[in-house]
Amino acid sequence: MCLAIPGEILYIFGDGLEKMAKVRFAGISKNISLAYLPEANLGDYIVVHAGVAISLLDPIEAKETLKDLQIIGQIDEIC
Repeated sequence: MCLAIPGEILYIFGDGLEKMAKVRFAGISKNISLAYLPEANLGDYIVVHAGVAISLLDPIEAKETLKDLQIIGQIDEIC
């Protein structure tokens, strides 16, 4: 089973198929490809699979998910 943790886009660089974003996942930042999600913008929350953004998330729901994971103590184990 795979658990998708919402990630927040901190900044965007590159363009076209090489469009990338620095994304924060509960305190850990990673470079993620936006090739499949070119409409993503700074501050958006996304779901990532294998280093590629695959879906935009509602920001309120993303924040609630992060809060819930922190409450149950899963964030530290996952990240």
